[in-house]
Amino acid sequence: MSKSLGAYAFPAAVVLVGINLRPTMATIGPLLDVIQRETGLSDTGASLLTTLPVALMGVCMLGASRLQAALGARRGIASGVLLIVLTCLGRSAWSGPTALLATAIAGGIGIAMVQALMPMAIRHRAGGHTATVMGIYSTAIMGGAMISSAASPWLAQGMTWTAALGVWVFPALVGLAAWCLATSQPDELPVHAARRPVHRTRRGWLLLGFFGLGTGAYTLVLAWLPPFYTQLGWSPEAAGALLGALTCAEVAAGIAVSAVVGRTPDRRVVLLLAIGALLAGMLGFSLAPAALAWPAALLAGLGIGALFPLSLIVAMDHGDNPEDAGAIVGFVQGGGYLLAAILPLAAGLLREHLSNLAPAWWSMAALCLVLALIAMSLRPGHRISMQG
Repeated sequence: MSKSLGAYAFPAAVVLVGINLRPTMATIGPLLDVIQRETGLSDTGASLLTTLPVALMGVCMLGASRLQAALGARRGIASGVLLIVLTCLGRSAWSGPTALLATAIAGGIGIAMVQALMPMAIRHRAGGHTATVMGIYSTAIMGGAMISSAASPWLAQGMTWTAALGVWVFPALVGLAAWCLATSQPDELPVHAARRPVHRTRRGWLLLGFFGLGTGAYTLVLAWLPPFYTQLGWSPEAAGALLGALTCAEVAAGIAVSAVVGRTPDRRVVLLLAIGALLAGMLGFSLAPAALAWPAALLAGLGIGALFPLSLIVAMDHGDNPEDAGAIVGFVQGGGYLLAAILPLAAGLLREHLSNLAPAWWSMAALCLVLALIAMSLRPGHRISMQG
Protein backbone atom coordinates (compact mmCIF):
# COMPACT_ATOMS: atom_id res chain seq x y z
CA MET A 1 0.00 0.00 0.00
CA SER A 2 1.44 3.39 -0.99
CA LYS A 3 2.02 6.04 1.63
CA SER A 4 -0.72 8.29 0.16
CA LEU A 5 -3.26 5.47 0.14
CA GLY A 6 -2.16 4.39 3.60
CA ALA A 7 -3.03 7.83 4.96
CA TYR A 8 -6.66 7.30 3.91
CA ALA A 9 -6.94 3.58 4.63
CA PHE A 10 -7.35 3.92 8.38
CA PRO A 11 -10.04 6.69 8.28
CA ALA A 12 -11.87 4.73 5.56
CA ALA A 13 -11.80 1.58 7.70
CA VAL A 14 -13.06 3.58 10.68
CA VAL A 15 -16.03 4.74 8.58
CA LEU A 16 -16.80 1.26 7.24
CA VAL A 17 -16.70 -0.18 10.75
CA GLY A 18 -18.68 2.71 12.24
CA ILE A 19 -21.68 2.34 9.91
CA ASN A 20 -22.23 -1.17 11.32
CA LEU A 21 -22.57 -0.10 14.95
CA ARG A 22 -26.28 0.76 14.89
CA PRO A 23 -28.25 -1.29 12.29
CA THR A 24 -28.82 -4.19 14.72
CA MET A 25 -30.69 -1.70 16.95
CA ALA A 26 -31.96 0.87 14.44
CA THR A 27 -33.89 -1.71 12.38
CA ILE A 28 -36.01 -2.77 15.36
CA GLY A 29 -38.12 0.37 15.90
CA PRO A 30 -39.58 0.67 12.38
CA LEU A 31 -40.47 -3.06 12.41
CA LEU A 32 -41.55 -3.26 16.05
CA ASP A 33 -45.27 -3.57 15.35
CA VAL A 34 -44.82 -6.56 13.05
CA ILE A 35 -42.22 -8.09 15.37
CA GLN A 36 -44.62 -7.86 18.32
CA ARG A 37 -47.48 -9.22 16.24
CA GLU A 38 -45.44 -12.18 14.98
CA THR A 39 -43.61 -13.01 18.23
CA GLY A 40 -46.04 -11.92 20.96
CA LEU A 41 -43.49 -9.67 22.65
CA SER A 42 -44.96 -7.20 25.16
CA ASP A 43 -44.00 -3.52 25.11
CA THR A 44 -41.60 -4.09 27.99
CA GLY A 45 -40.10 -7.15 26.28
CA ALA A 46 -39.76 -5.19 23.04
CA SER A 47 -37.96 -2.40 24.87
CA LEU A 48 -35.33 -4.95 25.91
CA LEU A 49 -34.29 -5.29 22.27
CA THR A 50 -32.79 -1.81 22.61
CA THR A 51 -32.14 -1.72 26.36
CA LEU A 52 -30.17 -4.99 26.51
CA PRO A 53 -27.55 -4.14 23.88
CA VAL A 54 -27.14 -0.61 25.22
CA ALA A 55 -26.70 -1.88 28.79
CA LEU A 56 -24.24 -4.55 27.64
CA MET A 57 -22.33 -1.90 25.74
CA GLY A 58 -21.95 -0.06 29.03
CA VAL A 59 -20.85 -3.13 30.99
CA CYS A 60 -18.26 -4.14 28.38
CA MET A 61 -16.90 -0.62 28.02
CA LEU A 62 -16.19 -0.38 31.72
CA GLY A 63 -13.66 -3.15 31.09
CA ALA A 64 -12.07 -1.40 28.09
CA SER A 65 -8.55 -1.41 29.53
CA ARG A 66 -8.74 -5.13 30.32
CA LEU A 67 -10.14 -5.79 26.85
CA GLN A 68 -7.31 -3.86 25.25
CA ALA A 69 -4.75 -5.72 27.36
CA ALA A 70 -6.25 -9.11 26.46
CA LEU A 71 -6.85 -8.67 22.72
CA GLY A 72 -5.32 -5.41 21.59
CA ALA A 73 -7.23 -2.78 19.64
CA ARG A 74 -6.86 -4.43 16.22
CA ARG A 75 -8.02 -7.92 17.23
CA GLY A 76 -10.62 -6.63 19.69
CA ILE A 77 -12.33 -4.41 17.09
CA ALA A 78 -12.22 -7.22 14.51
CA SER A 79 -13.78 -9.62 17.04
CA GLY A 80 -16.53 -7.10 17.79
CA VAL A 81 -17.43 -6.69 14.11
CA LEU A 82 -17.44 -10.48 13.75
CA LEU A 83 -20.04 -10.69 16.54
CA ILE A 84 -22.17 -8.17 14.63
CA VAL A 85 -21.88 -10.40 11.54
CA LEU A 86 -23.05 -13.39 13.59
CA THR A 87 -25.93 -11.35 15.05
CA CYS A 88 -27.24 -10.50 11.58
CA LEU A 89 -26.87 -14.10 10.44
CA GLY A 90 -28.75 -15.31 13.52
CA ARG A 91 -31.64 -12.92 12.91
CA SER A 92 -31.97 -14.02 9.30
CA ALA A 93 -32.09 -17.69 10.35
CA TRP A 94 -34.25 -17.68 13.51
CA SER A 95 -37.28 -15.76 14.72
CA GLY A 96 -39.04 -15.76 18.06
CA PRO A 97 -38.51 -13.83 21.30
CA THR A 98 -35.61 -15.97 22.54
CA ALA A 99 -33.67 -15.64 19.30
CA LEU A 100 -34.25 -11.88 19.17
CA LEU A 101 -33.08 -11.37 22.74
CA ALA A 102 -30.06 -13.66 22.25
CA THR A 103 -28.97 -11.77 19.14
CA ALA A 104 -29.57 -8.46 20.92
CA ILE A 105 -27.09 -9.60 23.58
CA ALA A 106 -24.51 -10.81 21.02
CA GLY A 107 -24.85 -7.62 18.99
CA GLY A 108 -24.58 -5.45 22.08
CA ILE A 109 -21.33 -7.15 23.12
CA GLY A 110 -19.91 -6.78 19.60
CA ILE A 111 -20.80 -3.10 19.41
CA ALA A 112 -19.35 -2.58 22.88
CA MET A 113 -16.03 -4.16 21.95
CA VAL A 114 -15.68 -1.84 18.96
CA GLN A 115 -16.78 1.31 20.77
CA ALA A 116 -14.59 0.57 23.79
CA LEU A 117 -11.44 0.21 21.69
CA MET A 118 -11.96 2.51 18.71
CA PRO A 119 -11.35 5.81 20.57
CA MET A 120 -7.99 4.48 21.81
CA ALA A 121 -7.07 3.31 18.31
CA ILE A 122 -8.06 6.66 16.80
CA ARG A 123 -6.18 8.69 19.42
CA HIS A 124 -3.08 6.53 18.86
CA ARG A 125 -3.13 6.44 15.04
CA ALA A 126 -4.68 9.80 14.12
CA GLY A 127 -2.42 12.02 16.23
CA GLY A 128 -3.23 15.69 15.66
CA HIS A 129 -6.28 14.74 13.57
CA THR A 130 -7.91 12.85 16.45
CA ALA A 131 -10.89 15.21 16.90
CA THR A 132 -11.64 15.21 13.16
CA VAL A 133 -11.43 11.41 12.84
CA MET A 134 -13.58 11.01 15.97
CA GLY A 135 -16.16 13.29 14.38
CA ILE A 136 -16.08 11.25 11.16
CA TYR A 137 -16.39 8.02 13.16
CA SER A 138 -19.40 9.33 15.10
CA THR A 139 -21.00 10.53 11.87
CA ALA A 140 -20.52 7.09 10.32
CA ILE A 141 -22.30 5.50 13.29
CA MET A 142 -25.26 7.82 12.81
CA GLY A 143 -25.17 7.28 9.04
CA GLY A 144 -25.55 3.54 9.54
CA ALA A 145 -28.55 4.19 11.76
CA MET A 146 -30.08 6.52 9.18
CA ILE A 147 -29.77 4.08 6.28
CA SER A 148 -30.94 1.02 8.19
CA SER A 149 -33.89 2.66 9.95
CA ALA A 150 -35.24 4.15 6.73
CA ALA A 151 -34.63 1.04 4.61
CA SER A 152 -35.84 -1.72 6.94
CA PRO A 153 -39.65 -1.19 6.47
CA TRP A 154 -39.23 -1.16 2.69
CA LEU A 155 -37.02 -4.24 2.75
CA ALA A 156 -39.61 -6.01 4.91
CA GLN A 157 -42.21 -5.45 2.19
CA GLY A 158 -40.21 -7.45 -0.35
CA MET A 159 -38.89 -10.13 2.04
CA THR A 160 -39.59 -11.52 5.49
CA TRP A 161 -39.03 -9.28 8.49
CA THR A 162 -36.26 -11.64 9.67
CA ALA A 163 -34.47 -11.18 6.35
CA ALA A 164 -34.87 -7.41 6.65
CA LEU A 165 -33.08 -7.62 10.01
CA GLY A 166 -30.39 -9.98 8.71
CA VAL A 167 -29.47 -8.30 5.42
CA TRP A 168 -27.10 -5.97 7.29
CA VAL A 169 -24.60 -8.84 7.44
CA PHE A 170 -23.21 -7.65 4.09
CA PRO A 171 -21.97 -4.17 5.17
CA ALA A 172 -20.68 -5.80 8.37
CA LEU A 173 -18.54 -8.18 6.29
CA VAL A 174 -17.23 -5.23 4.27
CA GLY A 175 -16.35 -3.37 7.47
CA LEU A 176 -14.56 -6.41 8.88
CA ALA A 177 -12.51 -6.85 5.72
CA ALA A 178 -11.63 -3.13 5.54
CA TRP A 179 -10.49 -3.09 9.17
CA CYS A 180 -8.30 -6.17 8.77
CA LEU A 181 -6.68 -4.76 5.61
CA ALA A 182 -6.11 -1.24 6.99
CA THR A 183 -4.53 -2.56 10.18
CA SER A 184 -2.61 -5.46 8.66
CA GLN A 185 0.53 -4.02 10.25
CA PRO A 186 -0.45 -3.77 13.92
CA ASP A 187 0.52 -0.60 15.72
CA GLU A 188 -0.85 -1.48 19.12
CA LEU A 189 -1.14 0.78 22.10
CA PRO A 190 1.25 0.17 24.97
CA VAL A 191 -0.47 -1.41 27.95
CA HIS A 192 0.00 0.37 31.28
CA ALA A 193 -2.29 0.46 34.26
CA ALA A 194 -3.64 3.91 35.07
CA ARG A 195 -2.65 4.75 38.60
CA ARG A 196 -5.82 6.63 39.46
CA PRO A 197 -9.26 5.26 38.50
CA VAL A 198 -11.47 7.72 36.64
CA HIS A 199 -14.41 6.97 38.94
CA ARG A 200 -12.62 8.73 41.79
CA THR A 201 -12.85 12.07 40.00
CA ARG A 202 -15.86 14.39 40.07
CA ARG A 203 -15.20 15.46 36.47
CA GLY A 204 -15.32 11.84 35.32
CA TRP A 205 -18.84 11.47 36.72
CA LEU A 206 -19.96 14.74 35.13
CA LEU A 207 -18.71 13.54 31.74
CA LEU A 208 -20.43 10.19 32.28
CA GLY A 209 -23.74 11.87 33.09
CA PHE A 210 -23.46 14.17 30.09
CA PHE A 211 -22.74 11.34 27.66
CA GLY A 212 -25.39 9.09 29.23
CA LEU A 213 -28.23 11.61 29.05
CA GLY A 214 -27.36 12.70 25.51
CA THR A 215 -27.13 9.09 24.34
CA GLY A 216 -30.33 8.32 26.25
CA ALA A 217 -32.14 10.75 23.96
CA TYR A 218 -30.82 8.78 21.01
CA THR A 219 -31.82 5.36 22.37
CA LEU A 220 -35.24 6.73 23.29
CA VAL A 221 -36.09 7.95 19.79
CA LEU A 222 -34.43 4.93 18.19
CA ALA A 223 -36.65 2.52 20.10
CA TRP A 224 -39.94 4.39 20.39
CA LEU A 225 -40.32 7.19 17.84
CA PRO A 226 -41.69 4.92 15.05
CA PRO A 227 -44.12 3.07 17.39
CA PHE A 228 -45.25 6.44 18.79
CA TYR A 229 -46.26 7.56 15.31
CA THR A 230 -47.77 4.24 14.17
CA GLN A 231 -49.95 4.50 17.29
CA LEU A 232 -51.05 7.90 15.96
CA GLY A 233 -52.09 6.23 12.69
CA TRP A 234 -48.97 6.56 10.57
CA SER A 235 -47.87 3.67 8.34
CA PRO A 236 -44.67 1.80 9.30
CA GLU A 237 -43.00 3.20 6.16
CA ALA A 238 -43.88 6.80 7.10
CA ALA A 239 -42.77 6.29 10.70
CA GLY A 240 -39.52 4.73 9.50
CA ALA A 241 -39.02 7.67 7.13
CA LEU A 242 -39.47 10.07 10.06
CA LEU A 243 -36.77 8.23 12.02
CA GLY A 244 -34.67 8.27 8.85
CA ALA A 245 -35.07 12.05 8.61
CA LEU A 246 -34.07 12.41 12.26
CA THR A 247 -30.95 10.33 11.71
CA CYS A 248 -30.22 12.23 8.49
CA ALA A 249 -30.19 15.40 10.60
CA GLU A 250 -27.86 13.60 13.02
CA VAL A 251 -25.45 12.87 10.18
CA ALA A 252 -25.56 16.49 9.01
CA ALA A 253 -24.83 17.68 12.54
CA GLY A 254 -22.01 15.15 12.88
CA ILE A 255 -20.43 16.38 9.64
CA ALA A 256 -20.70 19.98 10.84
CA VAL A 257 -19.07 19.06 14.15
CA SER A 258 -16.25 17.28 12.29
CA ALA A 259 -15.64 20.41 10.23
CA VAL A 260 -15.53 22.94 13.08
CA VAL A 261 -14.49 21.04 16.19
CA GLY A 262 -10.76 21.51 15.59
CA ARG A 263 -11.23 25.30 15.56
CA THR A 264 -13.29 25.57 18.75
CA PRO A 265 -11.25 24.69 21.85
CA ASP A 266 -14.15 25.89 24.05
CA ARG A 267 -16.90 23.40 23.18
CA ARG A 268 -19.56 24.93 25.44
CA VAL A 269 -21.22 27.22 22.89
CA VAL A 270 -21.69 24.36 20.41
CA LEU A 271 -22.86 22.08 23.22
CA LEU A 272 -25.54 24.54 24.33
CA LEU A 273 -26.75 25.03 20.75
CA ALA A 274 -27.07 21.27 20.38
CA ILE A 275 -28.96 20.95 23.66
CA GLY A 276 -31.30 23.76 22.61
CA ALA A 277 -32.12 21.95 19.36
CA LEU A 278 -32.78 18.71 21.23
CA LEU A 279 -35.04 20.51 23.71
CA ALA A 280 -37.04 22.10 20.88
CA GLY A 281 -37.49 18.70 19.26
CA MET A 282 -38.72 17.06 22.46
CA LEU A 283 -41.18 19.91 23.03
CA GLY A 284 -42.46 19.46 19.47
CA PHE A 285 -43.13 15.74 20.07
CA SER A 286 -44.85 16.60 23.36
CA LEU A 287 -47.01 19.57 22.37
CA ALA A 288 -47.98 18.93 18.74
CA PRO A 289 -46.74 15.52 17.59
CA ALA A 290 -48.79 15.51 14.38
CA ALA A 291 -48.37 19.11 13.26
CA LEU A 292 -44.71 19.42 14.27
CA ALA A 293 -43.53 15.87 13.54
CA TRP A 294 -41.02 16.71 10.81
CA PRO A 295 -39.50 19.91 12.25
CA ALA A 296 -39.36 18.29 15.69
CA ALA A 297 -37.58 15.25 14.24
CA LEU A 298 -35.07 17.43 12.40
CA LEU A 299 -34.34 19.55 15.48
CA ALA A 300 -33.99 16.51 17.73
CA GLY A 301 -31.70 14.90 15.16
CA LEU A 302 -29.49 17.98 14.95
CA GLY A 303 -29.18 18.05 18.72
CA ILE A 304 -28.48 14.35 19.15
CA GLY A 305 -26.12 14.30 16.16
CA ALA A 306 -23.97 17.08 17.58
CA LEU A 307 -24.04 15.86 21.18
CA PHE A 308 -22.81 12.34 20.42
CA PRO A 309 -19.43 13.24 18.88
CA LEU A 310 -18.97 16.30 21.07
CA SER A 311 -19.48 14.35 24.29
CA LEU A 312 -16.81 11.85 23.21
CA ILE A 313 -14.43 14.58 22.04
CA VAL A 314 -14.87 16.53 25.28
CA ALA A 315 -14.14 13.34 27.25
CA MET A 316 -11.00 12.72 25.19
CA ASP A 317 -9.91 16.33 25.76
CA HIS A 318 -9.46 15.41 29.44
CA GLY A 319 -6.67 12.89 28.79
CA ASP A 320 -2.99 13.80 28.39
CA ASN A 321 -2.15 10.75 26.24
CA PRO A 322 -3.94 7.98 24.28
CA GLU A 323 -3.99 5.60 27.24
CA ASP A 324 -5.51 8.13 29.64
CA ALA A 325 -7.99 9.32 27.00
CA GLY A 326 -8.99 5.72 26.36
CA ALA A 327 -9.51 5.07 30.08
CA ILE A 328 -11.63 8.20 30.43
CA VAL A 329 -13.74 7.49 27.34
CA GLY A 330 -14.14 3.86 28.40
CA PHE A 331 -15.50 4.92 31.79
CA VAL A 332 -17.70 7.64 30.29
CA GLN A 333 -19.18 5.34 27.65
CA GLY A 334 -19.46 2.39 30.03
CA GLY A 335 -21.45 4.14 32.70
CA GLY A 336 -23.09 6.41 30.14
CA TYR A 337 -24.58 3.56 28.14
CA LEU A 338 -25.89 1.96 31.34
CA LEU A 339 -27.61 5.27 32.09
CA ALA A 340 -28.86 5.57 28.50
CA ALA A 341 -30.36 2.07 28.65
CA ILE A 342 -32.81 3.19 31.32
CA LEU A 343 -34.68 5.62 29.06
CA PRO A 344 -36.11 3.23 26.42
CA LEU A 345 -36.97 0.73 29.17
CA ALA A 346 -38.83 3.41 31.13
CA ALA A 347 -40.64 4.47 27.95
CA GLY A 348 -41.68 0.86 27.30
CA LEU A 349 -43.13 0.64 30.80
CA LEU A 350 -45.00 3.91 30.24
CA ARG A 351 -46.45 2.67 26.96
CA GLU A 352 -47.49 -0.66 28.46
CA HIS A 353 -49.21 0.84 31.49
CA LEU A 354 -50.41 4.23 30.17
CA SER A 355 -50.67 3.49 26.43
CA ASN A 356 -48.98 6.85 25.94
CA LEU A 357 -45.41 7.87 25.17
CA ALA A 358 -45.90 11.62 25.60
CA PRO A 359 -44.52 11.57 29.20
CA ALA A 360 -41.27 10.14 27.82
CA TRP A 361 -40.77 13.18 25.59
CA TRP A 362 -41.59 15.55 28.46
CA SER A 363 -39.08 13.74 30.68
CA MET A 364 -36.36 14.06 28.06
CA ALA A 365 -37.13 17.75 27.70
CA ALA A 366 -36.56 18.18 31.44
CA LEU A 367 -33.29 16.24 31.21
CA CYS A 368 -32.12 18.74 28.56
CA LEU A 369 -31.95 21.32 31.33
CA VAL A 370 -29.65 19.01 33.30
CA LEU A 371 -27.49 18.62 30.19
CA ALA A 372 -27.23 22.41 29.88
CA LEU A 373 -26.07 22.78 33.48
CA ILE A 374 -23.36 20.17 32.97
CA ALA A 375 -22.28 21.72 29.66
CA MET A 376 -21.74 25.11 31.26
CA SER A 377 -19.29 23.53 33.73
CA LEU A 378 -17.10 21.99 31.01
CA ARG A 379 -14.51 24.75 30.72
CA PRO A 380 -11.61 24.08 28.33
CA GLY A 381 -8.16 23.16 29.57
CA HIS A 382 -9.27 20.87 32.38
CA ARG A 383 -7.51 17.50 32.60
CA ILE A 384 -8.28 14.43 34.66
CA SER A 385 -5.08 13.51 36.44
CA MET A 386 -4.33 9.78 36.31
CA GLN A 387 -1.17 10.10 38.37
CA GLY A 388 -2.33 8.96 41.80
